[in-house]
Amino acid sequence: MLSDVTTPQDLDERFRVAVGALTAADAERPVDGPVREGTGLTGERALALFDAQLTSRHLDLAARWLRSFGEGYYTIGSAGHEGNAAVAEAVRPTDPALLHYRSGGFYCARVAQATPTGPATNSGDDGESDPPEAVTEAARDVLRGVVASASEPVAGGRHKVFGNPALAVVPTTSTIASHLPRAVGVGFAIERLRRLAGAAQGRGTGRHRPGTGARAPVDIRAPWPADSIVVCSFGDASVNHASAVAAFNTAGWCDHTGLRIPVLFVCEDNGLGISVRSPDGWVAATLQAKPGLRYFAADGCDLAASFDAATEAATWVRRHRRPAVLHLSTVRLMGHAGADAEVAYRSAADIDRDLARDPLVATAGLLVAAGLTSPDELIARYDEVGWQVRKVAEEVLGETKLETASDIVAPLAPRRPVRVSRAVSDAAARAGGPAAAARVTAFAGKPPEQSGPLTLAQTINATLADALLEYPTMTVFGQDVAVKGGVYGVTKGLRERFGASRVFDTLLDETSVLGLALGAGLTGMLPVPEIQYLAYLHNAEDQLRGEAATMQFFSRGAFRNPMVLRLPGLAYQEGFGGHFHNDNSVAVLRDVPGLVLAVPARADDAAPMLRSCLASAAVDGSVCVFLEPIALYHTRDLHTDGDGEWLAPYLAPGDWAGAHLPVGRARVYEVGSAEDITIITFGNGVRMSLRAAAHLAEEGIGTRVVDLRWLAPLPVADLIREASATGRVLVVDETRRSGGVGEGVVAALVDAGYVGVARRVASIDTFVPLGPAARQVLVSEQAITQGARTLLAR
Repeated sequence: MLSDVTTPQDLDERFRVAVGALTAADAERPVDGPVREGTGLTGERALALFDAQLTSRHLDLAARWLRSFGEGYYTIGSAGHEGNAAVAEAVRPTDPALLHYRSGGFYCARVAQATPTGPATNSGDDGESDPPEAVTEAARDVLRGVVASASEPVAGGRHKVFGNPALAVVPTTSTIASHLPRAVGVGFAIERLRRLAGAAQGRGTGRHRPGTGARAPVDIRAPWPADSIVVCSFGDASVNHASAVAAFNTAGWCDHTGLRIPVLFVCEDNGLGISVRSPDGWVAATLQAKPGLRYFAADGCDLAASFDAATEAATWVRRHRRPAVLHLSTVRLMGHAGADAEVAYRSAADIDRDLARDPLVATAGLLVAAGLTSPDELIARYDEVGWQVRKVAEEVLGETKLETASDIVAPLAPRRPVRVSRAVSDAAARAGGPAAAARVTAFAGKPPEQSGPLTLAQTINATLADALLEYPTMTVFGQDVAVKGGVYGVTKGLRERFGASRVFDTLLDETSVLGLALGAGLTGMLPVPEIQYLAYLHNAEDQLRGEAATMQFFSRGAFRNPMVLRLPGLAYQEGFGGHFHNDNSVAVLRDVPGLVLAVPARADDAAPMLRSCLASAAVDGSVCVFLEPIALYHTRDLHTDGDGEWLAPYLAPGDWAGAHLPVGRARVYEVGSAEDITIITFGNGVRMSLRAAAHLAEEGIGTRVVDLRWLAPLPVADLIREASATGRVLVVDETRRSGGVGEGVVAALVDAGYVGVARRVASIDTFVPLGPAARQVLVSEQAITQGARTLLAR
């Protein structure tokens, strides 16, 4: 037999030969006793897990069979990793699981846990036992993903993932290690919700508890039991990825500070990252060196050893509510994926060593040695499961695929503006009623609407405070947001009013901040994280693009991770920072499908826009980015020193309904008596454009200044209407000329058939330099005025 086996046919034949050569035991162990001495795995459990392992193996074979004639679209399999079925048996079926793409055994075992028929049944005709219903159910779930069937249980044909809301299996993307920060966030949120629920019960009925900033009673519901743990599996090569390092570090950091994170990381170590070998001993050394993580290890090809280690690890995490890692040594059979010829980078001896550790053969040997079955019965069982899986593969071939663009994008980012508006109105009604006393207490007896006109920063602060009263599961967190109150004071006082459980500082890592938010949103909370500067987001932007924005898309809305990310940014800070504190690039945010990007320019827009984002997140599960122009935080005047025209009174919650701003609606200012030109802008450009418009008005030129307010989705209908009103459009874009917002505005005009003239004023394609040099590359008030005159002269 060839040593460089990589084909399904060869793997199938090797299983038959190896199992057929096993020697039957002289004595039989009781099925309800340990399958061998010293293990907690019973014979009954081992037989059931063997079915899950067989199902997983045959799913890999079926996927490659489907691919052979162009009907299968995903062949990254679990062959060699089937020992992870023991992990599913060691945890509860209600424990949320975020699975590696080779955790097929785990998924099949969890399906079996949820399937009432349980073990095999006798067919009655030939004396052979039929595979349990779980085989069929698991096969149908997975193979529907392989053929991109619209009936697949979680993604509906959008991607092949292990996911099922009924099984507490959260879908993950194929991006290496990107789900690990979320897993930490889920563990964090489970504990936080458990404590919030306990505190709410302790508050009795109806009375405000001083210092908590909350009302009682509070109905706090989590999707999983309060004593759940999180299971998160990944491959050995992932330990080197920045996302994994961030997750391990955050879990350890939290543990070191006394925060409880009940997460069981499961490293399925086959020694390879596609074609790159993990250095011998590196993975074990790396995982053992992680502070705050309890380390467990086992041979992942030995079902009993895997079960014992997984049981010990899961029990430890559940009892102590602390993170741990289970390191399972596995093998990879049939290469990385269908097109991977591993003989190009692996020796025959290496491949033979892996084949000798085939976990299916090892489990078969365990069962035979226990006298629970015979080699012939196991081969028959293998064939029965294989036949059932192939039958399901043939059935799903004809199922309907996603056929229209509208079907594909439907779950991406649902927009229900009527419900969002109603949510804001309901909040206003509640705040004006019995909650008034709680609000007075939270604001130390002086609500912000009694404090006179506020700046942009003060308004955001007040709105966050009112929102923390309204949403009992809302949390505000990030670096420096709690004790210090933010670099610019935007969150000042919130920790004192609402406590450290709802407003807290995090470690300095943007990936981890977003991971906490992703997990919190998934677990039923309303997270409001802050990334300290826009430039710092780029370290972690895939947590928004690949994780946050895809969750509803890849789960058809069954799972969601609502959040409102506060993001101070843009340029024009005088005398501070340079590029990393004056970042004028938002292209990556506008490129994320379904993401809401809000940019409030002034105080009277900030409050209603933030409320809309919070309501949209709560109602629709939206992922919102609230981009706050730092240079306008403390601006007070518009035209002359002391005029106070950039300030605005804060509207009390009772007036929220009238101040609601639907997502994707612009604001229009009319300056001058005539309508000569339309300026379309946002952020810092609004103030500069209004000042420029005032100068133009002195020359008899009338201007319509359109503040987009929302950069995603763009308020296309509003900008088309206002552009058509004058036939002359000046786009003032403080981001860069290439890849900036202005490109999207001009494209929208062209697509709508706009027939007037248009011109852009944008910042230069460069990073923002330090000091006065920034004025040479950013849009200026003078450039706007000159651009308008040039446009009018055409």
